[in-house]
Amino acid sequence: MTETETRDSDADGWLADTRASYDTVADSYSDFARKALTGESYLRAALTLFADLVHTAGGGPVADVGCGPGHVTAHLHELGLDVFGIDLSPAMVDIARREHPDLRFEVGSMTNLRLADASVAALLAFWSLIHIPDDEIPTVLGHFRRVLRPGGPLLLGFHVGDQSRLKTEGYGGHPMKVYVHRRQPDRVAAWLREAGFTVRAQLLTDLDESVPGAILIAYPSA
Repeated sequence: MTETETRDSDADGWLADTRASYDTVADSYSDFARKALTGESYLRAALTLFADLVHTAGGGPVADVGCGPGHVTAHLHELGLDVFGIDLSPAMVDIARREHPDLRFEVGSMTNLRLADASVAALLAFWSLIHIPDDEIPTVLGHFRRVLRPGGPLLLGFHVGDQSRLKTEGYGGHPMKVYVHRRQPDRVAAWLREAGFTVRAQLLTDLDESVPGAILIAYPSA
């Protein structure tokens, strides 16, 4: 799918709203994202573990799905991974390409992931599932399962909670129209198992903060 086709394939609905919202806030979000991992020792440790798991499994191409302006993609590259980024927002991808010209970024949607079967050695969705409605999660995880090679790790990061809210103002005060979904780790783990994954690890962060986080690491089931 070309970038134009990706933009035009969902003329209405939540996916178009999400794309337009992140196109609008791309510059402001990029300013925030450059320092997003600073001081986040647990998140950096989780990414280091993920990189070690990829190396242990033999390496290969790694997909950062929902990469935004590419800050996590670049961090994983520094950890020695052959990583590329995919994001729904063309404006985000433009920034990622400009700021990280040595890495590959493309426009695409995790709901219709245009990667070949068993084509990636690992995949992560680092706080990018938070805008996906519940009824689309099985489709997304099905794509993740399809494109992963046997033995390839999957890392998911997300907000913990039981609520969904409409976000109308974003980074830099710009207007947005996106739903942010918070989920319990047990629920996400159940979705993973239903999609054909075995969950191997769970990390909870910021448990005493207003919005805790969770990271799950899973592998395709044999």
